[in-house]
Amino acid sequence: MNSFPIIVGALCILALGYRFYSAFIAAKVLALDGRRAMPSHLFRDGHNYMPMNRWVLFGHHFAAIAGPGPLVGPVLAAQFGYAPSLLWLLFGAVLAGTVQDFVILVASVRHNGRSLPEIARAEIGPVSGFTAGIAVLFIVVVALAGLGLVVVNALAESSWGTFTIAMTIPIALVMGVYMFRLRPGSVRGPSAAGVVALILAVVGGRWVAGSPFAGWFLFDHHQLTFLLCFYGFAASVLPVWLLLAPRDYLSAYMKVGTVVMLIAGVLIVRPDMQLPAFSPFVHGGGPVIPGQLFPFLFVTIACGAISGAHSLISSGTTPKMLGNELDARFIGYGAMLVESLVGVMALIAACSLHPGDYYAINVPPAVFKTLGLQTVDLAELSRGVGENVVGRTGGAVTLAVGMAKIFASIPGMGTLMGYWYHFAIMFEALFVLTCIDAFTRVARYLLQEFLGNFCKPFGNPAWLPGSVLTTSAIVVSWGYFIYTGSIRSIWPMFGTANQLLATVALAIATTFLVNMGKLRYAPITVVPMAFVAVTTLTAGALNIKDNFLPLANQPGQAFQGYLQSGLTVIMMVAVVVILIDSGRRCLATLRGRPIPPKAFGPAVVREGVPQRCC
Repeated sequence: MNSFPIIVGALCILALGYRFYSAFIAAKVLALDGRRAMPSHLFRDGHNYMPMNRWVLFGHHFAAIAGPGPLVGPVLAAQFGYAPSLLWLLFGAVLAGTVQDFVILVASVRHNGRSLPEIARAEIGPVSGFTAGIAVLFIVVVALAGLGLVVVNALAESSWGTFTIAMTIPIALVMGVYMFRLRPGSVRGPSAAGVVALILAVVGGRWVAGSPFAGWFLFDHHQLTFLLCFYGFAASVLPVWLLLAPRDYLSAYMKVGTVVMLIAGVLIVRPDMQLPAFSPFVHGGGPVIPGQLFPFLFVTIACGAISGAHSLISSGTTPKMLGNELDARFIGYGAMLVESLVGVMALIAACSLHPGDYYAINVPPAVFKTLGLQTVDLAELSRGVGENVVGRTGGAVTLAVGMAKIFASIPGMGTLMGYWYHFAIMFEALFVLTCIDAFTRVARYLLQEFLGNFCKPFGNPAWLPGSVLTTSAIVVSWGYFIYTGSIRSIWPMFGTANQLLATVALAIATTFLVNMGKLRYAPITVVPMAFVAVTTLTAGALNIKDNFLPLANQPGQAFQGYLQSGLTVIMMVAVVVILIDSGRRCLATLRGRPIPPKAFGPAVVREGVPQRCC
């Protein structure tokens, strides 16, 4: 099948979802009010709470949620064929992922920017609050490990990519100082200058790679892990306006710009989908994903369809910077749709490769020999990109080769395939790194809020000793998994953890709606919650049985296998507890019992003016 109708149809579905479904949720379900006092103004401290321009905040939010999931997930899931992946990316995003992000963002804003566990504590009760705190901390550490492993694999031994990524840090620092200290409110000038500087960093990276300075930016897996931990620590502790927000905003230009370029390339080249709509591996036995389509498609493609990790940004950094509640639709719903489009483009890029080439890149050579497939363009692709791409598992290289092939097929671009390949690798690393900084900061918020229940100073996110101690604990935890893990051991646990978190977020969102008296609209969260819960709990059980326990039986892997099995069991049990407690709270509310005192509650009318309790 040709890719042209696929991309046109995807754009139409996503546009219709934003135009009609998001408007329905904003007006009828959540009743957004632009006059509401926002936490960014009420608690402005110049460190964590600070109102942002809606475009700057959109850039931060999109850059923070758009990690490796919409890039790597669809590439790996192409094993099942492009049809199931495409349907899940589009309809999962419009009906599930966007709803989660949007509702949790509004819930957090109405709870003064508090985190997901604290919303659970207020809307459901102390049991869910405590359980969610434990579960979310486990899940976010695993998610950060999965995110970090992708960027480490992409940048290892790549001076070009490492130089470009490194240069985004000083560029962002200068932008932050200019936009928030020297010329507060100035956006256009710094944005233009930042984009130009970023382009120069990309071009300069190519020169550095061939210069005597290349060795300065060549690092192995372990060295990059330490550097990544240091960066995550700095981004979490420094004021949000200095590094995190401007760097994510700057990265959003590169991310969205590259996606637009890829869409244009697909519309010009119109590559055929070489992989089938449905492959024989839908029933299992595939070399890329060790499992059948159900349930593993729905945990392999997380970001791009629905991702629980998004709820941490929607209840972490973004609600503390939202200047107007009406912007929650544009940021919460709109950013997720753009990420879905990223996933569709990644799927097209991967499926434009011949099956033999796709599997030769994405599985070890010994495994490829057992498939009975022949490569078609693989030797030419390796020459074109200037690297041997055989057996480069994990999905990142597969995507980069697919993108480079599309760009090089544009008239006049045929000689630039190596440039496009390294640009794509840098693009992927940039995607992931903006998640590392945001999620580390969010994890620090979570741990501080949790510890604040036992030691009050920790509850203040601006308390520097608390920030340093909690950030250190988070960074060491996810850094350990990256240092010792592999894509095969971490990614299944990451996918399961991510979607378990989505189940938790949707359960909290459902309770939030029921407590507001919006029972008639609760199916918008209940239906995706039920689907994600069934698929993910099933995948978690199968992962323990087929992936983690067998890993424990391998020499030197016993601790790793049992640790991953134990963490998965803890997360699954915690999610079941929260689902039961959420159901209990909803039934109590429906039977007329008082809602929890700190819940947002239903609308009340005083002297003819609609207001809100709490």
